[in-house]
Amino acid sequence: RLRVPADPPANLFWSITLYDLDTRSLIRNDQQVADRSSRMDLHRNPDGSTDIWCGPDAPQGFAQNWIPTVPGKGWFAYFRLYEPTQTYFDAAWPLPDFERIG
Repeated sequence: RLRVPADPPANLFWSITLYDLDTRSLIRNDQQVADRSSRMDLHRNPDGSTDIWCGPDAPQGFAQNWIPTVPGKGWFAYFRLYEPTQTYFDAAWPLPDFERIG
């Protein structure tokens, strides 16, 4: 899980995209989903943060925040801010690492 803190420093939106470790292309999965972004209807936590779930199985109740992965296949993520604000350039907004859940 990646918890995107509230109020990301982007005037437009943020996105996260998963790529296949071997091919360096978008991950391929049965759902044909490789990304999530703040432009989507994602579940938000009460504090304004957003949890993005990456794994082979959708987390119960949070499928809209899920990017499916393929068991046994490596992947890496890019997190992007579109039209970042000065807060980003000042390195004043930390994005935490992924946490392994379960």
